Amino acid sequence: MAHANDAELYAQWLELLGWLDAEASARGLSFEKVADFPDYIYRMERPYDLPTTVMSVGVNSAGQPLMIAGVSPRHAQLKGVSLRLMGGSKHWHLHAGTRGLLEGKRPFTRERLAQLLDGAVRGQA
Repeated sequence: MAHANDAELYAQWLELLGWLDAEASARGLSFEKVADFPDYIYRMERPYDLPTTVMSVGVNSAGQPLMIAGVSPRHAQLKGVSLRLMGGSKHWHLHAGTRGLLEGKRPFTRERLAQLLDGAVRGQA
């Protein structure tokens, strides 16, 4: 499987972060940063060149984690984005495509994310 370059992946991750924040807010859920990239934390005074420092985020319901999203750090060989529902075995692996994140071969859209969050809120993901 061919993978897009790192710049595309991190730009698409940034777009996904915006979707997650907006979709969480629309459902009365909280959206919180979980972790920054390790190379950002230890960079000392060097400039940081990725479009975001955020490596993982959580969507929470009533203070309890509902979904965790994370992106691979720069040093990983095969990079991607993961979405995981807490309390179960459901997870999704996304990869950068030329026009956005891909779930396998199909585009991962904001509508698909909304479906996943709706299912998670109902306990039916």
